[in-house]
Amino acid sequence: MGFLDDVMRQVGAASGRPIEPGQHGLAQELLGLIAPTGVSGGLAGLVNMFNQKGLGNIVNSWISTGQNLPITAEQIQAVLGSPQIQALAAKAGISPEMASSAISQILPHLVDGATPNGEIPAAATLRSVIAAMSRKA
Repeated sequence: MGFLDDVMRQVGAASGRPIEPGQHGLAQELLGLIAPTGVSGGLAGLVNMFNQKGLGNIVNSWISTGQNLPITAEQIQAVLGSPQIQALAAKAGISPEMASSAISQILPHLVDGATPNGEIPAAATLRSVIAAMSRKA
């Protein structure tokens, strides 16, 4: 079982619901979002977006080695914005509402997995980590 399978199993267990079709594809799209070449500026850009919306403490908890703080679908919507949510949803073949909810469950696990040492790795290291996460899917 690969990393993304593990993430999706954890998401399903936490929500008490089976994984919906399209959510695995959404996880793949989110990996692209945190990649150093991502549209948002990669993980560092994503952290900046959270900080700008006053939610830096949440994303920093995912990066650190401690407990991950939860995030709501509404907070995800506020950080990423409707156009980004709609684009991710379209690529995954799910509704924007489902995408916001799923992102709130998936993104903390992905960021946590991409930052195993409690800090954002250098771009080359982050690319390698994300590539390994994708290959194991």
